[in-house]
Amino acid sequence: MSRIALVTCRPGPQVGVDRDLPVLESALRQAGADVSVAVWDDPGVDWDRFDLVLIRSTWDYSWRAEEFVAWAERVPRLANPAGIVRWNADKRYLGDLADAGVAVVPTRYLAPGDPADLPDDHEYVIKPASGAGARYAARYTPGEHATAVGHLERMHAEGLTAMVQPYQRGVDTGGERAFQYFGGELLHVSRKGAVLAPGTPFDERKVAHPGLEPWTPSLEEAAVARRALANVPGGEELLYARVDLVDGEDGRPRVMELELVEPNLFLWLHPGSLERVVAAVLKAAGGH
Repeated sequence: MSRIALVTCRPGPQVGVDRDLPVLESALRQAGADVSVAVWDDPGVDWDRFDLVLIRSTWDYSWRAEEFVAWAERVPRLANPAGIVRWNADKRYLGDLADAGVAVVPTRYLAPGDPADLPDDHEYVIKPASGAGARYAARYTPGEHATAVGHLERMHAEGLTAMVQPYQRGVDTGGERAFQYFGGELLHVSRKGAVLAPGTPFDERKVAHPGLEPWTPSLEEAAVARRALANVPGGEELLYARVDLVDGEDGRPRVMELELVEPNLFLWLHPGSLERVVAAVLKAAGGH
């Protein structure tokens, strides 16, 4: 019997509810696995006892990224592996993908101490290089410079590096498409609406997945998603991955983010995917 840990975090006011966790736990039990739901920073958990430690909804990790990555590096038989977690926990990976020729949303990074070099001719987004669920993210026009500088100063005071990206107006019409992979195969694709409304303060909680619906992708979208995954260092060890795409100013798909740490699976929207996820998890657990 495979011993599997599904890893989550402690509930809190800024932490969403993982609708898929009880469904996945139940399905794995029914398939014969010995399943435990464990909190990643619980000192009482013996991670060595599991055949597979599967990160699921550790949705507080971006507040404590270095602590979380250090935890991942101590845990044996972790999916996804710690090296991938470390690379993906810092969104400067977008620069690595761009260098490899992957179409990504253009991104600049402003670390603490850098001047507030913000656009003066187009709408833009500021968000942390380590973040999740649109935390500390907001969109600005050039006329909102003072407010945007205040946003930067708050992030830098907390030691956070900021990302500055041109607002991709295509998301307002075409949405954001999420390609979910599991066990090396495309599981399903979803589309959601725009997350960042004009004028919403950066420290206000956002709805992370508004208007989520199933999506049939184009061939070009699928090709961009595959190319992104092909350029993940150590990508052959990925058990799961989500690639989020938006349309650029040229109308062609670009990578907004790779979610390789704790992506929502949206199984509640794609119930037919559950059986494939269970099979892939059991296979990964049995291989150790």
